[in-house]
Amino acid sequence: MQVILLQDLYKHGVAGEVVKVADGFARNYLIPNKMAIQATPAALKQTEAARQNVEARKAQYNNMLNDLARQIDGVELIFGRRAASTGKLFGSVTTQEIADELDRKTGVDINRRRISQQSLREVGTHQVAVRLGNEMAPVLTITIVPEDELPEFLAARERGEQVRAEDLMMEGFRYQTSAEEATADDTTEESDSVEAAEEVEAERILE
Repeated sequence: MQVILLQDLYKHGVAGEVVKVADGFARNYLIPNKMAIQATPAALKQTEAARQNVEARKAQYNNMLNDLARQIDGVELIFGRRAASTGKLFGSVTTQEIADELDRKTGVDINRRRISQQSLREVGTHQVAVRLGNEMAPVLTITIVPEDELPEFLAARERGEQVRAEDLMMEGFRYQTSAEEATADDTTEESDSVEAAEEVEAERILE
């Protein structure tokens, strides 16, 4: 069905533009919500003035999106989550959470559907593209750190240290490995002591 948009509609067009959409989308959503009307000859005549301004409005709308794209490109959002020693999360960071945190940090409120990424489920640094504007594709840096490491991570960032989420996981592995090695050393020392005692006892009996 062809409709005349009554307001700017992401992925479809701007107010006054004539676009073709699915019949069900038009009848069940656009028209009842007064976002569009059916493009009948009478309606086209009535909205002629608005349609003449379509190109100017499209340019204005695209400029606004491009400004927002430049504003959020490269922004880093940090999340603390419970995670296994493998780095897998007990849960995920959703696109809605990313959109909410972006709004909190920058004041840019975008629909989560503009975030071209599934939920994130692993500790680390993730580059997430946002479908916004037509001159550039802004990319967000999403950093997910283990929940119990978050205060240390943020403190390090405050001190200007370029610590990464991946570094924390490596340090945790190193600490775990060191503990295992220390345990192994203790076990070896204990075994050596037992063997030495047994040798002394055997010598005493032979005497």
